[in-house]
Amino acid sequence: MATVSSSMNIVLFGYQGSGKSSSCISIIGQEEFHGTQPTKEPLLCTKTLDCKKLTLVDTPGWNLEDDNAVAMEKLDGESYTSAHIRHLCYPGVHTLLLVIPIGEPFTERHRQGMVERLETAGTDVWKFSMVLFTGADRLWGNGVEEFIAEGGSALQRLVERCRNRYHALDNTCSENSTQVRELLQKVEDMVQENEGSFFMMDDGIRAPWSGQIPEREVGMITSDVVSPIFRSPPRELRMVLVGWQGAGKSSAGNVILGGRRFESGCRTEVSSRQQAYVSGWRITLVDTPGWDWFSFRRTPVHVRKEIKRGARLLHPGPHALLLVIPVISTLTSRKRRALENHLEMFGEEASLHTIVLFSCGDWLGCTPIEEHIQRDGGQYLNLIEHCLNYYHVLDSATATRGQDQVTELLLKVEEMVAQNEGRPFLPVKLNEEQEDEAMCGKCALL
Repeated sequence: MATVSSSMNIVLFGYQGSGKSSSCISIIGQEEFHGTQPTKEPLLCTKTLDCKKLTLVDTPGWNLEDDNAVAMEKLDGESYTSAHIRHLCYPGVHTLLLVIPIGEPFTERHRQGMVERLETAGTDVWKFSMVLFTGADRLWGNGVEEFIAEGGSALQRLVERCRNRYHALDNTCSENSTQVRELLQKVEDMVQENEGSFFMMDDGIRAPWSGQIPEREVGMITSDVVSPIFRSPPRELRMVLVGWQGAGKSSAGNVILGGRRFESGCRTEVSSRQQAYVSGWRITLVDTPGWDWFSFRRTPVHVRKEIKRGARLLHPGPHALLLVIPVISTLTSRKRRALENHLEMFGEEASLHTIVLFSCGDWLGCTPIEEHIQRDGGQYLNLIEHCLNYYHVLDSATATRGQDQVTELLLKVEEMVAQNEGRPFLPVKLNEEQEDEAMCGKCALL
């Protein structure tokens, strides 16, 4: 089994005109990558970033017209072999980026052609694949998640096949290093998730490939040694951070993900999604804007919509809501009812999928969390009973203790998922103010 190395080997695949070469320029830099002409053969470029050797291979674009049997003999522009790519990326590929342009239709024909090409290289290819959207400047202020949601079933199925790993690049702004570093961080997370193993492309594969089942998959695997790429995937947990304004949701999210992924110390205005590989789980976490402390009615409509949109970023739905409450806060009956009313934004079953997450746990000192729950006239106890007695405390005072508590939290979430028979719950649709106004009618101003 390979270990995580100081190198990162990436190959870009996609149809002609998808923006592969432009993406290489954005990632590597204009001065080091010359992609002004259509790529005729695999093109290698390397660069050292943060003491890590980055190897990037651009490949000739696929022709959509060659996706059918009639055109299979027209391989002049697509006759490179996987052995060529493997030679450039020796000893193997860490990540395959499937490049798809934003603003152009992605049909079922596109998806099938892409799947056939990749799976001929090995069905385990999806463990090493990520969708790279180009043309992020065309989003016009919307999130890439909204583009995926509105892009049709073919696009959604491809993203799901890649285990919901994706990134968007604005190639008109190649000097924006932040978007490149975010991409490379996602690649690094994938490398860790795959335990540092490589994807070994099969010999003699040509693009486009026939889509026939390779001979190696017809028989049984007889070797006693099973490659890491055939191991079962890590467990996946999708969660949403919700709670009051200033409750510390972003900071709690950073503790869970093991790094500064969310901007903390300032008000969250827009829901954002981050991923990391944590203690054997692939964690997808969404941070949301905070709601009002005292009343559902006082939370602006646009904030409620943004919070609900955050849950939609976790297709097909979140496994858990993490209701973040600072352990130093007092809880009155009015605050408790406001919390319960806000949870109802996600539907009647929201309480079955909610864990009360106490932040700032180091404030407790030697006081057990159970003793703290008994205070404030039992309001915390009532809230936890509403959430079927799922709660946890997060102490970020020390890294080791914080990591242990994160593992304990994920085990509790997994237990709750099992209690719910593994089903994610589907948040309510973002339909508009009539729903919110009806909700307001039920929630009296307390």
